[in-house]
Amino acid sequence: MSGYFALLRDPLVARPFVSSVVARIPIATAPLGLVLLVRTTRDNYTLGGIVTGLFAVGLAVGSPLWGRAMDRLGQPRVLVPSASLSGFLLLALTGATVWTAVPAAVLPVLALLAGAAFPPLSPAMRSTWRAVVKDERRRRRGYALDAAAVETIFVGGPLLLSVLLLLGFVPLPLLVTVALLVGGTLVYARSPGAAHVPRRPADEHAPGAGAALLHSTGFVLLMVVMAVMSIGFGILDVSMIGLAEHLLGSADRLGVLFAPIAGGSALGGLLYGSRDWRSPDRRRLLVTLTLFGLLLFTVAAAAGEGVPLPVLVVVLFATGLFISPNLIAAQGLVDLLAPGHRLGEAQAWLSTAITAGAAVGNAVAGVVLDAAGARAALAVAAAAVVAAALVCLLAQRSWAARRPVGAGTH
Repeated sequence: MSGYFALLRDPLVARPFVSSVVARIPIATAPLGLVLLVRTTRDNYTLGGIVTGLFAVGLAVGSPLWGRAMDRLGQPRVLVPSASLSGFLLLALTGATVWTAVPAAVLPVLALLAGAAFPPLSPAMRSTWRAVVKDERRRRRGYALDAAAVETIFVGGPLLLSVLLLLGFVPLPLLVTVALLVGGTLVYARSPGAAHVPRRPADEHAPGAGAALLHSTGFVLLMVVMAVMSIGFGILDVSMIGLAEHLLGSADRLGVLFAPIAGGSALGGLLYGSRDWRSPDRRRLLVTLTLFGLLLFTVAAAAGEGVPLPVLVVVLFATGLFISPNLIAAQGLVDLLAPGHRLGEAQAWLSTAITAGAAVGNAVAGVVLDAAGARAALAVAAAAVVAAALVCLLAQRSWAARRPVGAGTH
């Protein structure tokens, strides 16, 4: 782990990394805060689901557009106004929700706009890793550290939300969310590390300009793989709620099941990034996806009535070990497949594929849970991840060519 501490001693890395983590906490707190606020003030879970879903749709649509703008204009000139606009819209959404005279139809519109304006912080930080960490081995450790931090956010975000709710002021989580988003983004945008990311205005006549990213078979296949995998991950997330209600008697005890899989993912990412791998990212992605899918089938089998809870916890932890490595390997493939002047946009497309896939998975999970229960939903999640592994297998020849977008014909 000494390699991670060495990375964080570099001021070009530490300041943007820490501030980006702070600014990304809202990714976990905003959706939950919105559901709770709408449920409490409007007494409507359906409306809360619609609001949160459209916030996710906005994120998926806006991220590639902001990513491309970052490539052309530089990170500070994009992140600061987008964070400010998204923060303002979240405040407007909070006020409109609390003021019950505002028609319910206004809330989904504000949520969609707030999501679309949300700054592409994960793609920005990935571009910063590439700009300030030139050594490929150290950069892979940076990606691993970032992936582990994101997993911590998804564990720590709900915990922070729970603490804030104890104060008895329901809008408080969203107010804190806005403060973290805008404050963290401002600090990140002013960091020397973010300033090292070069502006690369694309020549509209150059190879790789325009829509070349989506004309690349290898790049599109990678987006399909990650979207299908994320469908499985989205189903898994919602299935954990159903499983907690079934096995533990209440969704309030979700942390008992979620903590081991999230902790395993964080540890798996750190261990993965600390190794010097000889095999290419494409092969490692195939291995980690396959193991993730097979272990999810094991989770479905272990979720039966007669299986002791400690056994299920161990299986969940083992499954989590292979989550973050998928993202790290995919980031490495994006670096391979995208041209230098489109990296921000390319990483944003990766975020969009993951966000959109998870949103679809959330919706599918609700249907399967109502129809067949948590074990069936977990089996469907496993099948989705195995399907992603099969697409990954089919994509190996395309990725093996190792020809970045814009390096020649497609």
